[in-house]
Amino acid sequence: MPSTVVATMKYNADKATLRVVFVSGMVYDYLGVPPEEYEAMRTSGSKGKYLNEHIKKHYEYVKVKG
Repeated sequence: MPSTVVATMKYNADKATLRVVFVSGMVYDYLGVPPEEYEAMRTSGSKGKYLNEHIKKHYEYVKVKG
């Protein structure tokens, strides 16, 4: 199901970095995200809800664009 918040996301396993591209065009890298956390978000029914509850408050981030 398409997300109304998350346009796309990519995971770099070598750097444990989750890149999230929002529908608004903003891009953030979340640092130190374990692969199982990415997989849980990827398979989540609501990517925006998962991001808010499990990623945003728990991992450092860098604003890349927006």
